[in-house]
Amino acid sequence: MTSARTAPPRRPAPQRSPAKRPAPKRAAPKRAAPKRAGAGRPAAKRPPGRRGGAAALRTWWPAYVLAVVVVFALSWRADGSEAAEPPPTTALCTVPATSVTLAADQWANARTIADVARQRGLPERAIVIALATAMQESTLHNLDYGDRDSLGLFQQRPSQGWGTPQQVQDPVYAAGQFYDRLVRVPGWDTMRLTDAAQIVQRSGFPEAYQRWDGFAQSLTVALRSDDRERNCG
Repeated sequence: MTSARTAPPRRPAPQRSPAKRPAPKRAAPKRAAPKRAGAGRPAAKRPPGRRGGAAALRTWWPAYVLAVVVVFALSWRADGSEAAEPPPTTALCTVPATSVTLAADQWANARTIADVARQRGLPERAIVIALATAMQESTLHNLDYGDRDSLGLFQQRPSQGWGTPQQVQDPVYAAGQFYDRLVRVPGWDTMRLTDAAQIVQRSGFPEAYQRWDGFAQSLTVALRSDDRERNCG
């Protein structure tokens, strides 16, 4: 028997490399067109015409008229007479031996407090306590306002039995009420000033009156009848 011949092995077909595509051509950059003279500048604004000015006048003329009326009204009183000039500022007074300066109303109120004590025959210690108290409560101004219903030089409260609102704003009455209650305090003339004042006033700041002790003593001396005109009044 003849043996079958074995077929020779086939060689693999050679692989073809893919064909290369040509690279796309780049477009040449475009050159910017030359700018024209004046290009890029904002256009000049034209002045408003007659119509714009007339509209603005119609909008604002009521305000102009109102301003003129207000100025005219302020320069005349209701009775048609010309308004008076404000009073000139009164001269100030520096209390001797202190750096405190008082205005005319403060000096007048301090003098009233001292006079009421002297008319009652009270010693100068009472004046010192009263002046220190009034300085702390109102800085010697006869106030028409205060905490709750407190009024006047000593910030006395009508609701607490000190008098009517009109009475406690009368410096003579207010000083008298203070002295009436002060002299009822046992040992008032020997205790610390702030302790005596606190018993009368019943303040929420019981130590506040003591700071005015030295000032009140100097003011009391300045308010003596033989020195008041020469020193300050």
